[in-house]
Amino acid sequence: MNGLLIIDKPAGMTSFDVVRQVRRMTKTRRVGHAGTLDPMATGVLPVAVGTATRLIEYLMAGDKAYRATLKLGSATDTQDSEGQVLEEKSWQDVDLASVSAAVENFIGDFEQLPPMYSALKKDGQPLYKLARQGIEVDREPRRVHVESLTIDEFSPPYMTFTVKCSKGTYVRTLCHEIGQILGCGAHMTDLRRLSCGRFDLAASHPLQVFKELSEQGRALPFLSLADILADWKALTVDGVILKRLQNGVAPHMADLKGDEPVAGDKVRFIAEDKLVAVARYTPGDESKRSGDFELLKVFPLVDDQS
Repeated sequence: MNGLLIIDKPAGMTSFDVVRQVRRMTKTRRVGHAGTLDPMATGVLPVAVGTATRLIEYLMAGDKAYRATLKLGSATDTQDSEGQVLEEKSWQDVDLASVSAAVENFIGDFEQLPPMYSALKKDGQPLYKLARQGIEVDREPRRVHVESLTIDEFSPPYMTFTVKCSKGTYVRTLCHEIGQILGCGAHMTDLRRLSCGRFDLAASHPLQVFKELSEQGRALPFLSLADILADWKALTVDGVILKRLQNGVAPHMADLKGDEPVAGDKVRFIAEDKLVAVARYTPGDESKRSGDFELLKVFPLVDDQS
């Protein structure tokens, strides 16, 4: 089996728990997810199976959207409601105007310090495992981007907001930092991923649906390799050019069918409605032996691309 499943992850499971269940459903070891969700979080989790795992890096590069709820008045060691309370402060003087002013600090590009309770690794050890041992290590701030942060509901001490952000943005850290600016502390109490790249909740199905289909021996609703990157420009290749491509020889734009991309764009090569390669358009690059593209990945033309 090869393809992508868009799963609406339930609360109480790690992203790897979902991967394990998909492995059992598909009887395939080669399974991976595109973007970790904490156990308490729900929402869109793309899970790649088989050859589709080679495309995970491109899925993870996309922006994300979340709906989150924070609680004013207390900060926790995990920055969410599953952690231990570190301090409590009065929140009664916080109003909508002050909250609105605080969130303006997190629009655009800024540096964010990853939390200790995260899957990032230090010398091969996940930070959350070190944190559980009471060990805190230095972390490098990361440059992140928030396109928008909209307050949906303000019912103190709770606030619900929707955020559209770049990969690598920690929403619970946003909640924590908003609390710091307000001076009363805050932590995240709920998180739902609304979209991951071009995939949103409308394209997803609850994990239970996949389990029931598997138990009934019915086909799972895979997206094919060609459809996974449907927002990339598609160029059609055939004949001798296809054979050369599958041997790692980049084609010239003149030998392909489709609209010419912009230099630097990533594109997908399609043959017989199947994905056969992904590449970056680099016309006039004299460092290459031939062709107008930098080949990124080449796939066999097989019949079992789901």
